[in-house]
Amino acid sequence: MSLHTTRQVRLSARVPILMYHQVTPHPEPAFRKYAVTPETFAAQMRWLARLRYSSISLDTLVAHRDRGGALPARSVVITFDDGFHDCVDYAVPLLRAHGFAAVFYLVTELVGKTSRWLIQERGIELPLMDWQAARQLEQMGFQCGSHTLSHPHLAELDRERCRIELVESRRCLEDKLGHTVKHFAYPHGSMDEHVRALVAESGYASACSSRIGLSPPGDDLLALHRIPIEGQETLLDFACRLRTGQTFQAWLIRRASAIRQRLRRTSTSART
Repeated sequence: MSLHTTRQVRLSARVPILMYHQVTPHPEPAFRKYAVTPETFAAQMRWLARLRYSSISLDTLVAHRDRGGALPARSVVITFDDGFHDCVDYAVPLLRAHGFAAVFYLVTELVGKTSRWLIQERGIELPLMDWQAARQLEQMGFQCGSHTLSHPHLAELDRERCRIELVESRRCLEDKLGHTVKHFAYPHGSMDEHVRALVAESGYASACSSRIGLSPPGDDLLALHRIPIEGQETLLDFACRLRTGQTFQAWLIRRASAIRQRLRRTSTSART
Protein backbone atom coordinates (compact mmCIF):
# COMPACT_ATOMS: atom_id res chain seq x y z
CA MET A 1 0.00 0.00 0.00
CA SER A 2 1.12 3.56 -0.61
CA LEU A 3 2.66 5.55 2.20
CA HIS A 4 -0.02 8.19 1.59
CA THR A 5 -2.89 6.58 3.54
CA THR A 6 -4.81 8.65 6.03
CA ARG A 7 -8.33 9.68 5.06
CA GLN A 8 -10.98 7.08 4.28
CA VAL A 9 -13.61 7.17 1.55
CA ARG A 10 -17.22 6.07 1.35
CA LEU A 11 -18.30 2.77 -0.16
CA SER A 12 -19.57 4.43 -3.35
CA ALA A 13 -16.14 5.58 -4.51
CA ARG A 14 -15.03 4.73 -8.05
CA VAL A 15 -11.46 3.42 -8.21
CA PRO A 16 -9.10 3.92 -11.17
CA ILE A 17 -7.31 0.68 -12.08
CA LEU A 18 -4.40 1.75 -14.27
CA MET A 19 -3.33 -0.61 -17.07
CA TYR A 20 0.30 -0.39 -18.16
CA HIS A 21 2.25 -2.71 -20.43
CA GLN A 22 5.87 -1.70 -20.99
CA VAL A 23 8.04 0.98 -19.36
CA THR A 24 11.19 1.41 -21.42
CA PRO A 25 13.59 4.14 -22.60
CA HIS A 26 13.61 2.64 -26.10
CA PRO A 27 10.03 1.96 -27.29
CA GLU A 28 9.70 -0.17 -30.40
CA PRO A 29 7.79 1.86 -33.01
CA ALA A 30 5.40 -1.06 -33.57
CA PHE A 31 4.61 -1.13 -29.83
CA ARG A 32 4.74 2.61 -29.13
CA LYS A 33 1.09 2.83 -28.11
CA TYR A 34 1.72 0.46 -25.20
CA ALA A 35 5.17 1.69 -24.13
CA VAL A 36 5.70 4.49 -21.60
CA THR A 37 9.14 6.02 -21.16
CA PRO A 38 10.71 6.12 -17.67
CA GLU A 39 10.54 9.93 -17.74
CA THR A 40 6.81 9.86 -18.47
CA PHE A 41 6.20 7.15 -15.88
CA ALA A 42 8.17 9.13 -13.28
CA ALA A 43 6.04 12.21 -13.95
CA GLN A 44 2.87 10.14 -13.57
CA MET A 45 4.03 8.64 -10.26
CA ARG A 46 4.97 12.13 -8.99
CA TRP A 47 1.48 13.29 -9.93
CA LEU A 48 -0.12 10.47 -7.96
CA ALA A 49 2.07 11.24 -4.97
CA ARG A 50 1.49 15.00 -5.17
CA LEU A 51 -2.28 14.49 -5.19
CA ARG A 52 -1.93 12.00 -2.32
CA TYR A 53 -3.28 8.97 -4.15
CA SER A 54 -3.01 5.73 -2.19
CA SER A 55 -2.13 2.64 -4.20
CA ILE A 56 -4.02 -0.41 -2.96
CA SER A 57 -3.70 -4.08 -3.81
CA LEU A 58 -6.35 -6.08 -5.61
CA ASP A 59 -6.74 -8.07 -2.40
CA THR A 60 -7.77 -4.85 -0.67
CA LEU A 61 -10.17 -3.87 -3.44
CA VAL A 62 -11.80 -7.31 -3.56
CA ALA A 63 -12.20 -7.41 0.23
CA HIS A 64 -13.75 -3.94 0.14
CA ARG A 65 -16.22 -4.91 -2.59
CA ASP A 66 -17.08 -8.23 -0.90
CA ARG A 67 -17.32 -7.19 2.73
CA GLY A 68 -17.58 -3.42 2.80
CA GLY A 69 -15.53 -1.05 4.89
CA ALA A 70 -13.70 2.06 3.80
CA LEU A 71 -10.84 2.45 1.35
CA PRO A 72 -8.03 5.00 1.62
CA ALA A 73 -8.91 8.33 0.08
CA ARG A 74 -8.06 8.59 -3.63
CA SER A 75 -7.35 4.89 -3.97
CA VAL A 76 -5.72 3.65 -7.16
CA VAL A 77 -4.71 0.19 -8.38
CA ILE A 78 -1.63 -0.07 -10.62
CA THR A 79 -1.37 -3.06 -12.98
CA PHE A 80 1.12 -4.20 -15.62
CA ASP A 81 0.15 -6.73 -18.31
CA ASP A 82 2.52 -9.25 -19.94
CA GLY A 83 5.49 -9.17 -17.55
CA PHE A 84 7.97 -7.23 -19.69
CA HIS A 85 11.45 -7.25 -18.20
CA ASP A 86 11.94 -3.53 -18.79
CA CYS A 87 9.28 -2.90 -16.14
CA VAL A 88 11.54 -4.52 -13.55
CA ASP A 89 14.39 -2.20 -14.45
CA TYR A 90 12.50 1.04 -15.00
CA ALA A 91 9.04 0.95 -13.38
CA VAL A 92 9.81 -0.87 -10.13
CA PRO A 93 12.40 1.62 -8.75
CA LEU A 94 9.97 4.49 -9.33
CA LEU A 95 7.11 2.60 -7.70
CA ARG A 96 9.26 1.81 -4.69
CA ALA A 97 10.43 5.41 -4.40
CA HIS A 98 6.82 6.47 -3.80
CA GLY A 99 5.77 3.42 -1.78
CA PHE A 100 3.29 2.34 -4.44
CA ALA A 101 1.98 -1.21 -4.78
CA ALA A 102 1.40 -2.90 -8.15
CA VAL A 103 0.41 -6.22 -9.70
CA PHE A 104 2.28 -7.79 -12.64
CA TYR A 105 0.35 -10.25 -14.82
CA LEU A 106 2.64 -12.98 -16.20
CA VAL A 107 2.32 -15.22 -19.26
CA THR A 108 3.58 -18.33 -17.52
CA GLU A 109 4.80 -20.46 -20.46
CA LEU A 110 6.90 -17.53 -21.63
CA VAL A 111 8.41 -16.33 -18.35
CA GLY A 112 12.13 -15.74 -18.96
CA LYS A 113 11.57 -15.84 -22.74
CA THR A 114 10.05 -13.33 -25.17
CA SER A 115 6.61 -12.04 -26.13
CA ARG A 116 6.10 -14.53 -28.95
CA TRP A 117 2.47 -13.52 -29.47
CA LEU A 118 3.74 -10.18 -30.82
CA ILE A 119 5.63 -11.76 -33.73
CA GLN A 120 2.52 -12.30 -35.80
CA GLU A 121 0.68 -9.26 -34.46
CA ARG A 122 3.44 -6.65 -34.73
CA GLY A 123 6.57 -8.35 -36.06
CA ILE A 124 8.53 -7.90 -32.82
CA GLU A 125 9.58 -9.85 -29.72
CA LEU A 126 10.29 -8.23 -26.37
CA PRO A 127 12.08 -9.80 -23.37
CA LEU A 128 9.96 -10.97 -20.45
CA MET A 129 11.01 -11.19 -16.80
CA ASP A 130 12.18 -14.55 -15.46
CA TRP A 131 11.05 -16.40 -12.32
CA GLN A 132 13.87 -15.01 -10.22
CA ALA A 133 12.72 -11.48 -11.05
CA ALA A 134 9.10 -12.39 -10.30
CA ARG A 135 10.04 -13.80 -6.90
CA GLN A 136 12.13 -10.71 -6.15
CA LEU A 137 9.15 -8.51 -7.00
CA GLU A 138 7.04 -10.37 -4.48
CA GLN A 139 9.78 -10.09 -1.86
CA MET A 140 9.64 -6.32 -2.41
CA GLY A 141 5.90 -6.32 -1.73
CA PHE A 142 4.56 -6.42 -5.27
CA GLN A 143 2.16 -9.08 -6.52
CA CYS A 144 2.12 -11.40 -9.54
CA GLY A 145 -1.06 -12.57 -11.24
CA SER A 146 -1.98 -14.76 -14.18
CA HIS A 147 -2.15 -13.66 -17.80
CA THR A 148 -2.69 -17.23 -19.10
CA LEU A 149 -0.12 -19.74 -20.37
CA SER A 150 0.44 -18.32 -23.86
CA HIS A 151 -1.46 -15.01 -24.25
CA PRO A 152 -4.26 -16.23 -26.59
CA HIS A 153 -7.61 -14.68 -27.46
CA LEU A 154 -9.56 -16.71 -24.91
CA ALA A 155 -12.97 -16.10 -26.47
CA GLU A 156 -11.73 -17.79 -29.66
CA LEU A 157 -10.66 -21.02 -27.92
CA ASP A 158 -12.71 -24.12 -27.29
CA ARG A 159 -13.79 -24.71 -23.70
CA GLU A 160 -11.11 -27.25 -22.80
CA ARG A 161 -8.21 -25.23 -24.21
CA CYS A 162 -9.51 -22.13 -22.46
CA ARG A 163 -9.77 -24.02 -19.18
CA ILE A 164 -6.19 -25.25 -19.52
CA GLU A 165 -4.91 -21.71 -20.16
CA LEU A 166 -6.63 -20.52 -16.97
CA VAL A 167 -6.04 -23.43 -14.61
CA GLU A 168 -2.50 -24.37 -15.62
CA SER A 169 -1.20 -20.80 -15.59
CA ARG A 170 -2.51 -20.37 -12.06
CA ARG A 171 -1.04 -23.72 -11.00
CA CYS A 172 2.34 -22.79 -12.47
CA LEU A 173 2.41 -19.45 -10.66
CA GLU A 174 1.50 -21.05 -7.37
CA ASP A 175 4.23 -23.66 -7.80
CA LYS A 176 6.90 -21.10 -8.71
CA LEU A 177 5.89 -18.44 -6.17
CA GLY A 178 4.84 -20.67 -3.30
CA HIS A 179 1.43 -19.20 -2.51
CA THR A 180 -2.16 -18.99 -3.73
CA VAL A 181 -2.70 -16.83 -6.82
CA LYS A 182 -6.09 -15.12 -7.02
CA HIS A 183 -5.85 -12.43 -9.69
CA PHE A 184 -6.10 -12.63 -13.47
CA ALA A 185 -6.12 -10.33 -16.50
CA TYR A 186 -7.65 -11.20 -19.90
CA PRO A 187 -5.05 -11.12 -22.73
CA HIS A 188 -6.16 -8.78 -25.51
CA GLY A 189 -9.24 -8.08 -23.36
CA SER A 190 -10.73 -11.17 -25.02
CA MET A 191 -13.65 -12.48 -22.96
CA ASP A 192 -17.30 -13.45 -23.13
CA GLU A 193 -19.77 -14.99 -20.68
CA HIS A 194 -18.34 -18.47 -21.23
CA VAL A 195 -14.76 -17.33 -20.59
CA ARG A 196 -15.87 -15.41 -17.51
CA ALA A 197 -17.60 -18.53 -16.17
CA LEU A 198 -14.39 -20.53 -16.61
CA VAL A 199 -12.41 -17.83 -14.81
CA ALA A 200 -14.80 -18.19 -11.89
CA GLU A 201 -14.53 -21.99 -11.98
CA SER A 202 -10.74 -21.71 -12.00
CA GLY A 203 -10.80 -20.03 -8.61
CA TYR A 204 -9.79 -16.47 -9.38
CA ALA A 205 -11.06 -13.73 -7.05
CA SER A 206 -10.62 -10.95 -9.60
CA ALA A 207 -10.09 -10.55 -13.33
CA CYS A 208 -9.14 -7.31 -15.04
CA SER A 209 -10.69 -6.60 -18.43
CA SER A 210 -9.93 -3.95 -21.02
CA ARG A 211 -13.32 -2.27 -20.53
CA ILE A 212 -12.36 1.37 -20.22
CA GLY A 213 -13.45 3.38 -17.22
CA LEU A 214 -13.10 3.80 -13.48
CA SER A 215 -14.15 0.74 -11.51
CA PRO A 216 -17.51 1.55 -9.85
CA PRO A 217 -18.76 0.03 -6.59
CA GLY A 218 -20.89 -2.54 -8.41
CA ASP A 219 -18.20 -3.50 -10.91
CA ASP A 220 -18.04 -7.18 -11.86
CA LEU A 221 -15.01 -8.53 -9.97
CA LEU A 222 -14.34 -10.90 -12.87
CA ALA A 223 -14.54 -8.17 -15.50
CA LEU A 224 -13.10 -5.12 -13.76
CA HIS A 225 -12.91 -1.86 -15.70
CA ARG A 226 -9.43 -0.44 -16.24
CA ILE A 227 -7.86 2.72 -17.59
CA PRO A 228 -5.26 2.23 -20.35
CA ILE A 229 -2.16 4.39 -19.98
CA GLU A 230 -0.72 4.87 -23.45
CA GLY A 231 2.71 5.95 -24.54
CA GLN A 232 2.02 9.12 -26.45
CA GLU A 233 -0.41 10.75 -24.03
CA THR A 234 0.42 13.84 -22.00
CA LEU A 235 0.43 14.37 -18.24
CA LEU A 236 -2.83 16.30 -18.72
CA ASP A 237 -4.29 13.18 -20.34
CA PHE A 238 -3.08 11.11 -17.39
CA ALA A 239 -4.68 13.49 -14.88
CA CYS A 240 -7.93 13.46 -16.86
CA ARG A 241 -7.94 9.66 -17.12
CA LEU A 242 -7.62 9.38 -13.33
CA ARG A 243 -10.86 11.30 -12.91
CA THR A 244 -12.86 10.29 -15.99
CA GLY A 245 -11.14 7.32 -17.67
CA GLN A 246 -10.74 9.43 -20.82
CA THR A 247 -7.97 11.50 -22.38
CA PHE A 248 -8.39 15.25 -22.11
CA GLN A 249 -9.36 15.59 -25.78
CA ALA A 250 -11.93 12.78 -25.54
CA TRP A 251 -13.36 14.34 -22.37
CA LEU A 252 -13.62 17.76 -24.06
CA ILE A 253 -15.42 16.28 -27.06
CA ARG A 254 -17.86 14.45 -24.81
CA ARG A 255 -18.49 17.57 -22.70
CA ALA A 256 -19.04 19.71 -25.78
CA SER A 257 -21.51 17.16 -27.17
CA ALA A 258 -23.42 17.11 -23.87
CA ILE A 259 -23.60 20.93 -23.84
CA ARG A 260 -24.88 21.01 -27.42
CA GLN A 261 -27.58 18.48 -26.58
CA ARG A 262 -28.70 20.50 -23.56
CA LEU A 263 -28.82 23.67 -25.65
CA ARG A 264 -30.94 21.94 -28.30
CA ARG A 265 -33.34 20.64 -25.65
CA THR A 266 -33.58 24.09 -24.09
CA SER A 267 -34.22 25.69 -27.48
CA THR A 268 -36.91 23.13 -28.35
CA SER A 269 -38.56 23.59 -24.97
CA ALA A 270 -38.56 27.38 -25.37
CA ARG A 271 -40.27 27.16 -28.79
CA THR A 272 -43.02 24.93 -27.46
